[in-house]
Parts: sequence; C-alpha cells; structure tokens
Amino acid sequence: MAEPLAPDVALPAETTQDERTIAVLAHVLQLVGGWIAPLVIFLVKRQSRFVSFHALQVLFLQLVYLVIVVCLVIFWISGILLTILASHASNHSPPPAVFVILPLFWLGFMGMWVATIVVAIAFSVKAGRGEWAEYPVLGRWARQILKIGPGGGPMQS
Repeated sequence: MAEPLAPDVALPAETTQDERTIAVLAHVLQLVGGWIAPLVIFLVKRQSRFVSFHALQVLFLQLVYLVIVVCLVIFWISGILLTILASHASNHSPPPAVFVILPLFWLGFMGMWVATIVVAIAFSVKAGRGEWAEYPVLGRWARQILKIGPGGGPMQS
C-alpha cells in the first residue's frame, strides 16, 4: 500500500502531449533560430506553465550565449588591434598574436556551440518526457519569474 504524501509536498503538474511537444520544439529550435523561436513559443503558449517554463529557460540560455559571444568578439577585435598597433611600432612583420587569438576565439565559439547542442538535446528529451527539468541557475530564475514551484506546482511562500 502506498503511503500518502505529506501535505507540503507538491505533486508535479500534469502535462499534455501537445505541451511536451511544444516544449521540445522550444529547446530544439534554438539550434536553428536562436532566441526567435523560443520567444514566439513563449508568447504564444503563455497559458501553459510547462511550455512557458521551458521556453523561458531557453531564452535565458540564449541571452547568456549572446553575452558570451559579444565578450569573445570584443576580446578578439581588441587583441587584433593591439597586436597590429604593436607590430607597427616595431618592424612591420605580421603580428604572431593574430594567429593565436583567432584560434582561441574559434575554439571558444565552437565550444559554446557544442555545449548549446548538448544542452538542447538533453533538455528536449527531458521536456518530451514531461519533466520539469531546470537548467542550473537559469531554471530557478525562470521559476521565480513565472511564479512556479518545483515540479510545476504553485510557488511556496
């Protein structure tokens, strides 16, 4: 015989197959559309707590991705400009730092891209199962903004 749950334990909110499918799309479509598809899904399916939770997490991930890309581009451009200025001050030979900075930028960008693919696949599988899986840190932010408790239940005060 199963023991009854304590009154303070929230049961996970039930999800429909349509909600799970749209949540999967929010995760997967970020790979081809960046933040646009998750934003559209978030705005259109706002009434579904499950879909809006997953779509908002993807939007936060894309925002973090954008900030990191901007920082990498600034690092790359400033590094190239500094090496060009240093080479003009010396002997006009090609700056060797350019050949170091470009591969570092490329590795950083490709590493982020691979990490985004892995996260998108892992969390789309979880969303397809109907799990309220949270991205580290970003999932907690999404729950706070949407006022959703763990497992999709109401927020505990």
